[in-house]
Amino acid sequence: MSVAGEASDRPTTAPGFFVSERPAPFHESPGERRPKTLGEAVRRAVRLRHLSARTEEAYVSWIRRFVAHHGGRRPADLGAEHVTEFLSGLATNGRVSASTQNQALAALLFLYFLYRDVYGRDLPWLDAVVRAKRPVRVPVVLSRGEVRRVLERMHGVPRRLATLLYGSGLRLLECCELRVKDVDFERHELTIRDGKGAKDRRTMLPAAVRSVLRSHLEEVAASHWADVAEGAGWVALPGALERKYPNAGREWAWQWVFPATRTYVHPPSGERRRHHLHESVLQRAVRTAVVAAALQKRVTCHTLRHSFATHLLEDGHDIRTVQELLGHADVATTMIYTHVLNRGPWAVQSPADRLLGDLP
Repeated sequence: MSVAGEASDRPTTAPGFFVSERPAPFHESPGERRPKTLGEAVRRAVRLRHLSARTEEAYVSWIRRFVAHHGGRRPADLGAEHVTEFLSGLATNGRVSASTQNQALAALLFLYFLYRDVYGRDLPWLDAVVRAKRPVRVPVVLSRGEVRRVLERMHGVPRRLATLLYGSGLRLLECCELRVKDVDFERHELTIRDGKGAKDRRTMLPAAVRSVLRSHLEEVAASHWADVAEGAGWVALPGALERKYPNAGREWAWQWVFPATRTYVHPPSGERRRHHLHESVLQRAVRTAVVAAALQKRVTCHTLRHSFATHLLEDGHDIRTVQELLGHADVATTMIYTHVLNRGPWAVQSPADRLLGDLP
């Protein structure tokens, strides 16, 4: 299994993407090699800004598609009409959503700043692009009974993960990437490291999952020390910690709470490592449980997070507390859940309930 952030440029139908742009002065540090291709320059610029591995892959993919769409021509030779035509084609021919179209635009804007800051050249089309307006969507939320029906049809590790999604309000990857050191049984809390927006936060550890999680970690510990005895037992560490603490990758505190079933060899170091459980395992398990529960809603793993927030508000918890638990930067994002409460927005009672009452 490959590790995010280690992927290299793959062949593409856009030859211009891999031909050196032969820029004007390239501002490189002493001893730093000049990037030979545009793809390499994009990856270097993304990592320099500490953007996520998924952002890197998305930007590289969209820039590839943009260059390929225009026959491999260099971005410096393209104007605003080419960008507009590409984005319009995504909406009209590809029928992509506004958020997907804006992701493509973000990649092209990153390309613009790359040319300006790294290559010392301006692309002529920044001011002419228009961002698509995202429609406001009401999130899908399950009732408490529906959550129970889904969880009852899940078993083993996927059920433990799904319980944390609902009980702690975690995002999918936040749950899969939990490490042992981030679970605090004494304070009954989880620490989410480097979440969305590169932010840390704390959230609750539900009482309903504590004993199960303790037993689970005992099993994981036994597996880990067996790996260590066989010369394995390593995990990937964030940032440059592998260089700063060479042996930390084998320490119990840094191990994944939900490790993968198989190990892999990390080519640069030769270490036999274990990745965290892949998110697709939980996605498939949730989908199977939803079908078995015969729910007539489009339920994903993120629906459990939506349900967590909505049920807290229904129980009377203040919206600022819910905002902190979810890790939202703006309370306006959390406000969307007030529109799906069982009692209506702001606990307003429908006039039909007063007028008609128990009318059969």
